[in-house]
Amino acid sequence: MQLSIQAKGKHVDVLSYLLAKNPNNLYERNENGHLVRMFFNRFEAEHVDVTFFVTPDPIELSRNNAGQYDITSYINDREFAVSSIFCSLLRTALGTALNGKPKPEYTEWVDHPFSMDLSVGPIASALSDEAIRGLFEPLGYQVDFIYSESGYELDKTKRRSARMLRLSGLTTLQAALRQLYVLIPVMDNYKHYYIDEKEVEKLKRYGEGWLDDHPQRSFILKQALRFKEVYRLVEEEATTQAPKVDRQRLNDMRYETIIEKVRSLTERRIVVDMGAGEGKLASRLGFVPGIDTIYAVEPSERERLKALKRYEKNAEDPSFKPPLSMFGSLFYVDDQLRGADVMILCEVIEHIDEDRIPKMMTTLLNLYRPKTLFVTTPNREYNEVYGLDSSYRHPDHRFEWTRSEFISFFETQAERFGYTCTFSGIGDSHPTFGEPTQLAEFTRKQVL
Repeated sequence: MQLSIQAKGKHVDVLSYLLAKNPNNLYERNENGHLVRMFFNRFEAEHVDVTFFVTPDPIELSRNNAGQYDITSYINDREFAVSSIFCSLLRTALGTALNGKPKPEYTEWVDHPFSMDLSVGPIASALSDEAIRGLFEPLGYQVDFIYSESGYELDKTKRRSARMLRLSGLTTLQAALRQLYVLIPVMDNYKHYYIDEKEVEKLKRYGEGWLDDHPQRSFILKQALRFKEVYRLVEEEATTQAPKVDRQRLNDMRYETIIEKVRSLTERRIVVDMGAGEGKLASRLGFVPGIDTIYAVEPSERERLKALKRYEKNAEDPSFKPPLSMFGSLFYVDDQLRGADVMILCEVIEHIDEDRIPKMMTTLLNLYRPKTLFVTTPNREYNEVYGLDSSYRHPDHRFEWTRSEFISFFETQAERFGYTCTFSGIGDSHPTFGEPTQLAEFTRKQVL
């Protein structure tokens, strides 16, 4: 993984002071087992070429982050592709330039633009070349891609083809580095550390002066913050004229509505919470009389561990029925879940690609065939009340339906598989846009 900076013109030799690096020396550091090198390929009064090269330790990556990888802890591209790991390992080496804090006599050069070429990569991104251009061209860069030559056919049109990214333009060193620190993880769609409110502060710091005016601002923020529900903190702050969204209150209202509906059912002995997450709803179900078994089904190991801690804490109450935490997916059939009295999908379907929803419904209503099924999802029309325009409520949402789309689809599914379906809303009602959450309740028809 490497970053090369080439600058031409008068006074470009001052970059060595902005970087706080002696051009006559090789900079070499060991960052927790990972090797970081920096060297000047060329250093003249009007031509400077410096390269930062990072060699991660694959064993250390595997040891610390095995649970993060898609294939196995040893087979992945993290050792080679620029990502948040690359940014973190370079942070110490580039700290002076990123913070704009050189020696006092060189402070005036922090805001001085230079004609620079920046080369970074390899980039292993799901984004197309055109999409990446859309990230950097609004910042004033000319964007080019360099694909390595190989002895086999390489389809350069495929989105996941690795390439080097080259940026050319007139910019300050600090601005260029800060933009890369924000946009590299956006291109890679990966961050190796826990995302919380501190990440918002980091984006504000590194995005100061350019991110708020970027035409792809919403996309950048969603990609940068998608692993934690913190994107809304930025949007709520930016949308000063829109009413604040009390997400916690709405979550509580969803859970309370579902709990009351479950309580009213005569048959509720076996309940399945699909996509149980960290167990908030399943924990409340554990206090409902008449329920003997609760299956809390969740594909994320991290969320299941959070749920188990929640169940363990609630188990101090003798009236609590601990849910059974299960690894599972809506697209793999588990015979244990067939014929349940109640099945619940609370704010789950919008996280699935829309074209897969019909298959999901076939699994639920044709194979599992619960007596009752509850499904909640956001009402897209209500986003107007939140001032979200065309944006989804959460960066991980794949779609959001209007009320008519919701009713039309589920009425068809209910009729197809032998169910009746009723519809209602959850949350504060708006005279035009309805409620923020829409609920479908399926009841299996009696076979005579």
